[in-house]
Amino acid sequence: MMALDKTKYLSKKLQNMSESATLKMAQKARDLAAQGKNVISLSIGQPDFDTPEHIKEFAKKALDEGYTKYTPVPGLPVLREAISQKFKRDNNLDYSKDQIVVSNGAKQTIANIMLSLLNPGDEVIIFTPYWVSYNDIVRFAGGTPVFVKAGIEKDFKVTPDQLEAAINPKSKIVLFSSPCNPTGSVYSHDELHALAKVIDKYDNLFVVSDEIYEHINFLGKHTSIGQFGIVKDQTITVNGFSKGFAMTGWRLGYMGAPEWLAKACAKVQGQFTSGANSFGQKAAADALSGDMEPTREMKAAFLRRKQLVLSLINDIPGITCNDPDGAFYIFPNISKLYGKSNGLLTINNSNDFANIILSEAHVAVVAGNAFGDDHCFRLSYAAADEQLVEALGRIKDVLQNFH
Repeated sequence: MMALDKTKYLSKKLQNMSESATLKMAQKARDLAAQGKNVISLSIGQPDFDTPEHIKEFAKKALDEGYTKYTPVPGLPVLREAISQKFKRDNNLDYSKDQIVVSNGAKQTIANIMLSLLNPGDEVIIFTPYWVSYNDIVRFAGGTPVFVKAGIEKDFKVTPDQLEAAINPKSKIVLFSSPCNPTGSVYSHDELHALAKVIDKYDNLFVVSDEIYEHINFLGKHTSIGQFGIVKDQTITVNGFSKGFAMTGWRLGYMGAPEWLAKACAKVQGQFTSGANSFGQKAAADALSGDMEPTREMKAAFLRRKQLVLSLINDIPGITCNDPDGAFYIFPNISKLYGKSNGLLTINNSNDFANIILSEAHVAVVAGNAFGDDHCFRLSYAAADEQLVEALGRIKDVLQNFH
């Protein structure tokens, strides 16, 4: 008997959802490595540093103290209070603990927000290039993404005029990250203030500011758009522990929002996952008031690596790269390579480029079309210096054969 294809029974929502391009490329790299190939993976957004020792000790202590039970859905009071103090101390944001919801990563936080706010037909203005999951989260929640694009010539930063032109009666949310994944771009104080002045004109428009890379900011002081009083009640600030504290596997994200929306997001989360893990939350609360020197050391290492990668990438013909101010990515433009061939393979788009670099150079990067810009690719420099030197050398060697 022939096996029947049961995938036709999957929901339309699921069938219309894309697989995460970063996770897909990471799996391809693992599969190739399993075949015995020496693969260097620069595809996934994960610090290569271990969680600082003092934070791991906080978690062990929390276990010993009995933090092993269910938590309140929006998070332990001690963590929400610590986040409230962090917002005041670091970001000039005034969120009470009742305005804060802790989730299983910032990704769930963003999903909670979209599921709480969007009705069919509502539009979400997404600054492009964008983090790979924004598009599918918005669509899954019933919203319609509207992509406002800024290219490398603008350091990938959307202007107030572009934002104004995109707003219409269907617009409900503006969604962006700063520092940005995938470009590493950072909006300055003045740039965010100018965007806030546009948003302030529309009472029914909300802004979701994804600040997960806050601590990897090479400009100095991080600016949150929510600190501008004119948009305080329209702003949802998203953050977490994965990047700045090297706590990716802990799955802890959080948001600060108007209280009515925080309650709505807790309601959504209560039906899907309930609260995040208890001992991790207690450790995270201690981390927010603990020693930040490991975070500063990681940031210094990322800055050094960025400079190393830029010096190497700019030596490869056909690739153009700006100098990003944060995160741990570069987003080079490779459009000058399109149409070039080595006789067997041709680079026609960013997917071709990423697949060729993986198969021929055994280096994993992510195609730019997953982030809304098919002219580019994303490279994570959250890797050891020697791996970065080796990876860029391999890429250069492979591309020399394309004419």
